[in-house]
Amino acid sequence: MKVLDMLFGCWHKRVSFPITRKADRRSGAALQSGTYIVCLDCGKEFAYDWKQMRVLSAQEQRSRAHAHLEAEAS
Repeated sequence: MKVLDMLFGCWHKRVSFPITRKADRRSGAALQSGTYIVCLDCGKEFAYDWKQMRVLSAQEQRSRAHAHLEAEAS
């Protein structure tokens, strides 16, 4: 399995239960939706939409990050 991971990377099959943190301690992934999950094998964080119960796509993460930046600027 280690050889396959080296060649193809982690597939993120084992993930944590969704985690919601306080606003003052949010990780990078949690900034988009307030909730995130973590791959238990490699430690990568993914933004999670609790209402739709799914991981956000890269495009959704970019648009939410952009909206968050605009809200902070104004």
